[in-house]
Amino acid sequence: MDNKENARNPIVGGDGTMSPKELLYIEDALGHEQFLKQQCQNAVQQLQDQDLKNCVEQLVNKHQQIFNAFYGLV
Repeated sequence: MDNKENARNPIVGGDGTMSPKELLYIEDALGHEQFLKQQCQNAVQQLQDQDLKNCVEQLVNKHQQIFNAFYGLV
């Protein structure tokens, strides 16, 4: 990675590698996003109100986007 890419990605060190502590943080964040997405998916299955269902489905998609963003860091 060049310096421009590092400037946009504050998690990556100057040499383009992450420390073990940073990798653990990413691992935790991925787990949290998976959990939150699953909770939202479970809620969608139980909701009756279509407007509320749509809202929670948007949350499912958002948590997937966040997961993908974190995953893209490693």
